[in-house]
Amino acid sequence: MSLPEAVTTDEPAAAEKFLFMAPVSKTPKKIQFADDMQEFSKFRTKTGRRSLSRSISQSSTDSYSSVASYTDSSDDEMSPRDKQQITSKGSGDFCVKNIKQADFGRREIDIAEQEMMALISLRKRAQGEKPLLGAKIVGCTHITAQTGVLIETLCALGAQCRWSACNIFSTQNEVAAALAESGVAIFAWKGESEDDFWWCIDRCVNADSGWQANMILDDGGDLTHWVYKKYPHVYTQIRGIVEESVTGVHRLYQLSKAGKLCVPAMNVNDSVTKQKFDNLYCCRESILDGLKRSTDVMFGGKQVVVCGYGEVGKGCCAALKALGAVVHVTEIDPICALQACMEGFRVVKLSEIIRQVDVVITCTGNKNVVNREHLDRMKNGCIVCNMGHSNTEIDVTSLHTPELTWERIRSQVDHIIWPDGKRIVLLAEGRLLNLSCSTIPTFVHSITATTEALALIELYNAPEGRYKQDVYLLPKKMDEYVASLHLPTFDAHLTELTEDQAKYLGLNKNGPFKPNYYRY
Repeated sequence: MSLPEAVTTDEPAAAEKFLFMAPVSKTPKKIQFADDMQEFSKFRTKTGRRSLSRSISQSSTDSYSSVASYTDSSDDEMSPRDKQQITSKGSGDFCVKNIKQADFGRREIDIAEQEMMALISLRKRAQGEKPLLGAKIVGCTHITAQTGVLIETLCALGAQCRWSACNIFSTQNEVAAALAESGVAIFAWKGESEDDFWWCIDRCVNADSGWQANMILDDGGDLTHWVYKKYPHVYTQIRGIVEESVTGVHRLYQLSKAGKLCVPAMNVNDSVTKQKFDNLYCCRESILDGLKRSTDVMFGGKQVVVCGYGEVGKGCCAALKALGAVVHVTEIDPICALQACMEGFRVVKLSEIIRQVDVVITCTGNKNVVNREHLDRMKNGCIVCNMGHSNTEIDVTSLHTPELTWERIRSQVDHIIWPDGKRIVLLAEGRLLNLSCSTIPTFVHSITATTEALALIELYNAPEGRYKQDVYLLPKKMDEYVASLHLPTFDAHLTELTEDQAKYLGLNKNGPFKPNYYRY
């Protein structure tokens, strides 16, 4: 199956009507899919809210919630689902931890706006045209102050939004309250159970008012697959899906390969602005933030193994190397392995190094990268965490056995204790470290959010027939536009091609400046 990078038509892209941008490039690119087709998980029947049943989520919930020898004090509190809360305007179409925290959340969003001037610029530039007027966007992403700026931008551009969280640990409760107070139908709180997670997604899709979504913004694919499985009548009416994660994009490819993707989808994860900035530069900073906040460990001289040397792995390795850690890398791809070697990292097999390392970090998006055999062989005090989006990289399920004891140390930090007294430190129960144990830089989120907003505008306004039932990359011209919006932050000034130079290079002097196949 071909994965179009840009639409092959002479008609300007839909988003360009509002953003005054040049036509996109026409070069298609082939994507090689895996031979084996994985079947989508079957959705379980509804059980109790604190269920420890097997999770169907590949991106947001582990196979089990933390159990064994400790209980979280929050378990004793009343569930938000059992509370009756209303906003100051009398609306009850939301479910958050505490609506009274809205003022605090509003201040968090205000602070985030100061670092997200590109998104604010887009909001001001396009809100007069209201390019999303009539769009009913259902979203499933991390609920942070930065997400709040994105959601309010979409509303300013004319959209109606209903939102849930893609990760049970990453929601900022005060931000969720502020969004609810502003009129957004949001269903999310930090520390959701597995059943809560799916209930929140369902409430966003199956609204009591009969509200029906026509656009999806997803992070991980759980929302898309819930709609596909549970609400096929809604799925067939969706005008476009925007997906931002490796895991979610992979699941879209599975749908497409099986001939079950009847909706145009935009893969923003593989746009240059997302790959380099959200994955590489963001992780280069946030890996240290998450590790320091949760463990207080000094990394100079520590032995660290990073599993995977993609953009996320590259960022993590660079940060740890700068602190003086001795960094090892595991890789399956010879090109990425060679890149790691050229940066001075030793490429090893995990089984060869596991007994001596102090920290293990997974960054692959795969499953069972760190399995029970690895965990059994780790030395006492080894820190284990995940920076890949998928929460299946560490086999946490295997640690829920009678002979092992779980001991809660602090929020998102567990000791797993073996019968001989050996213990490892597991962070965020194997879920995404930086958004579970800390936060990500606001400026980086601005780049991702602006990319997502443009993708939504493009898909929603595209004329019938422009996008087929396929997975598309963001047109290169839009990628460049996102970057240009962020340059003023650094007082950066671009050099302009002369007409003669542009002719020599065979380019439009206004871009795009690189072909779609070019890898930055």
